[in-house]
Amino acid sequence: MRISLSRLVPRGPTILVLGVLVGLAFPALAELARPSMPVMIFVIVLGTLLRTEGKAVVAVLGRPALSVLLPVTVMVACPALIGLIAYRLGLGAELALALVLATAAPPSSGTAAVARMLGLDCTVPLAVTLLCMALAPLTVPLLAGWFGGIGISAFDLALRLALLVGGAEGVALLLRRFAGPQLHSHGEAVDRVVVAALLVFVVATMAGVRAQIAADWHGALLCLALAFACNLGLQGVGAALLPGALAERLTVGLILGNRNVGLVWSALGAAASPRMALFFAATQLPIYITPRLIDLIISYARARKPS
Repeated sequence: MRISLSRLVPRGPTILVLGVLVGLAFPALAELARPSMPVMIFVIVLGTLLRTEGKAVVAVLGRPALSVLLPVTVMVACPALIGLIAYRLGLGAELALALVLATAAPPSSGTAAVARMLGLDCTVPLAVTLLCMALAPLTVPLLAGWFGGIGISAFDLALRLALLVGGAEGVALLLRRFAGPQLHSHGEAVDRVVVAALLVFVVATMAGVRAQIAADWHGALLCLALAFACNLGLQGVGAALLPGALAERLTVGLILGNRNVGLVWSALGAAASPRMALFFAATQLPIYITPRLIDLIISYARARKPS
């Protein structure tokens, strides 16, 4: 029996977890998919932009807490705090910088799609992601320089980020201008493409991870523990400290915790050291596993809600 991708979209969180396992179980497949990472990032960002509803985004932009406070918290306060904690813990300059860069990335472009899969409001993730992507070419290089710098100039890093984000925005504008009605009527098709791109991307991020785990499993475990602690910590802070219904708080938690590390990773290219690449790969696991956990939380909360 043929299974269409449209039927798999609601099971997206589970599919993405399987992508991690496939990438680890089949290293050759992950290596084959690895060169496609920048293309998949471009497709994911483009899909996010194409699914943006102008009126809904304008409504979000009219709320300063979401249009100013939340993006500044995501792009400046969180990475600065994580960086200070990392140095305080004595993790070393290389790993501390990796933590800063991962947390300085804008929210994952797939967050809106994941929110939609979970039955949450995707408007806020879309609007905040757009604002944060616009800030990324400025804030990421500045934070990288503040916390030690990397093997690439701040200008080059900013330029690469601007090209990745700006290129997707340019294509999105053209498509909206010349194929707006078709895009509106085929929104689910865009979601399916984003899910497929997310799946290929997560498989690609596992390239070389198994070998690095075998060569230095202590370091791999440390990176994995830090990745989960950082992601879950930020999601927990976002969900616990903000007012509102559970669904709203979980949505903000997703925005804070799940970052588009692949965007920064792709922009860094060869400037990312093996240890940094290992940590970036480790961040993919909580990004794709936590939506499944949130799905369970939502299901449990709905089951307990009196009818």
